[in-house]
Amino acid sequence: MTRAPAAPSPRHRLSKAADKVREFLAAEDDAELTALRVAVQGGGCSGFQYALGFDTGAQDGDEVIEAHGITVLIDPFSLPYLDGADIDFVDGLNGTGFSITNPNTVSGCGCGS
Repeated sequence: MTRAPAAPSPRHRLSKAADKVREFLAAEDDAELTALRVAVQGGGCSGFQYALGFDTGAQDGDEVIEAHGITVLIDPFSLPYLDGADIDFVDGLNGTGFSITNPNTVSGCGCGS
């Protein structure tokens, strides 16, 4: 039996997080910081945690994503773990900050991190 190829899906999605990234980059007042770097690092309750920060540009092997007027950089180690992840910015009763919804997560912390 031959299967049809899977429908293409966006590798990464950004929603209103892009507005906050632009706002925070402007507040940094450093013209060399031009991109949001997203990474997966060891640590956290479930073995990995997300790291977000600003960067001056891509390193060798980085995935460079231009979306919603911002540049997102993902290193080669983190890329498979972040494939299809949705980066959002939430402002609610439970806190304010960036939120990553990741379809690749197989377990998580009881606190939701």
